[in-house]
Amino acid sequence: MQNTVMEDLFSRLITEIGEDVGREGLVDTPKRAASAFRFLNNGYQRNLEDVLNKAVFEADTEDMVIVKDIELYSLCEHHLLPFIGKCHVAYLPQGKVIGLSKVARIVDMFARRLQIQERLTNQIAMALQTAINPAGVAVVIEAKHLCMMMRGVEKQNSVMTTSSMLGLFRDKISTRSEFLDLINRK
Repeated sequence: MQNTVMEDLFSRLITEIGEDVGREGLVDTPKRAASAFRFLNNGYQRNLEDVLNKAVFEADTEDMVIVKDIELYSLCEHHLLPFIGKCHVAYLPQGKVIGLSKVARIVDMFARRLQIQERLTNQIAMALQTAINPAGVAVVIEAKHLCMMMRGVEKQNSVMTTSSMLGLFRDKISTRSEFLDLINRK
């Protein structure tokens, strides 16, 4: 089987750091690394319509829907190092709701791309807004960035928190407060 371009690039990277890509432990590493990199960035092969898969339903509720503690894994676009955390998503239905698993799938679709956390947070919020046009959307992400933990300032316990508030979550402090209170309950 012929090497792919990505496998050749990983082989060159390994060689450039001074390793012997031919040694026993590294012989298949370029192939494994290329496969892992494709998997970690498979969000580029997905779009909102496919992720939703027609799981948008009519509903007469206007009460807040929250899915919290959705684990996420992404790669920082600046260093290609992982950031790992959790995402909390809420929306206020306005005639439509979305299948529960679809919220997590939307998070994954955008997380599995080269990212910065700020953009990721906004992309998730805008996708929900586009999908069901709710009265409001709230997204909070809390994540640890290995680019800050393993290199640079090497701060092991820092957590970055970002939020995106749309509609009533932005306009009504009581709605935003209810969401924040509910996601912080244990």
